[in-house]
Amino acid sequence: MRDMLVVGGGYVGLSMAVAVKQAAPHLDVAVVEAAPADVWRKDPRASAIIAAATKMLDVFGIWNEIEPTAQPITKMIVTDSKTSDPVRPVFLTFDGEVEDGKPFAHMIPNVAMVGALRGACERLGIEITHGLGATGLKTLDTHAEITLSNGSTIETKLVVACDGVRSHLRDLAGIKTVHWEYGQSGIVTTVEHERPHNGCAEEHFLPSGPFAILPLKDNRSSLVWTETTTDANRLVRSDDLIFEEELERRFGHKLGALKVVGDKRAFPLGLTLARAFVAPRLALAGDAAHGIHPISGQGLNLGFKDVAALAETIVEADRLGLDIGSINILERYQAWRRFDTFRMGVTTDVLNRLFSNDLAPIRIARDFGLGLVDRLPGLKSYFIGQAAGTTAAGNPRLLAGEAI
Repeated sequence: MRDMLVVGGGYVGLSMAVAVKQAAPHLDVAVVEAAPADVWRKDPRASAIIAAATKMLDVFGIWNEIEPTAQPITKMIVTDSKTSDPVRPVFLTFDGEVEDGKPFAHMIPNVAMVGALRGACERLGIEITHGLGATGLKTLDTHAEITLSNGSTIETKLVVACDGVRSHLRDLAGIKTVHWEYGQSGIVTTVEHERPHNGCAEEHFLPSGPFAILPLKDNRSSLVWTETTTDANRLVRSDDLIFEEELERRFGHKLGALKVVGDKRAFPLGLTLARAFVAPRLALAGDAAHGIHPISGQGLNLGFKDVAALAETIVEADRLGLDIGSINILERYQAWRRFDTFRMGVTTDVLNRLFSNDLAPIRIARDFGLGLVDRLPGLKSYFIGQAAGTTAAGNPRLLAGEAI
């Protein structure tokens, strides 16, 4: 019988396995992943990782491996305008450091992060099985039985569902969700530009939704471009000439000529919050527990916070000789994470509704608010510390750079 089975081999699932196995080497930890073994090598995307998450990766012993590929975000600017506006005034700027020489976030290629986490799993002896999804869940008093897509079963004291926003395990456990669609999709791609970005990230609030420019290494930027779902699908299906023309209208010319160098993909956007994060012998983490709008860039980082809190809960229970899959233990994790998650979900929902429109009174009010924050250094420092995860009360030890 396994001690812990992680279902889902993305960043959150792999981090979950590493966090527990590193702190409690005697526990039998395994990962099952529905995707084929080499799919992760073909992922062209990059992710924003906050300072607190990099501290956790450092505890795992893999940050030194990832850092050479990471682009620090040294500054962030926020504008609020129409696509047709000849000038886009900057309403809010943030310096990117939370400590001397420590940026509040990095942009990291997904391939580099997953590769490093898989290497850590291998060194710790964590078995990863590919090509098998979970199709059945049976909960008993002392363990759970997971049925896989090939008909085999695995017995485990605890199942951690990291199988995405459409989590099948969440459904099998009977956990309901709060969910609605925004009628928007996020276009994700990578562009090259002539001039350096100098580590500056930009968020342009446009009537159709936020348009984020996130710096990468080597005069490249990652885009998260929000449009109505109809327009987003039309744009990703269009040829490069039309796409780049529409892109330039939003991106501008300050970084010179642009060239799309990554795949163009559109992902429907919505809000999904699980009504419970735990059930007998089961815990949800990452997108299985919460899927939020990318307007704040906090989706993956919420998942890393889940990892740090759940791993600490599990390891401390094991050290006390308690049953790590007991619902009483798992409810401690739920109490730790649910309020923060719901708060972030509501915040991103309100921000998206506030900024994804062009009603004049609302636009005047939000621009006044942005300008006010920009003139209050103490408030800006508070916001950047919150975004970086370095000033959050009750942070798990891993996010403070401490071993469990």
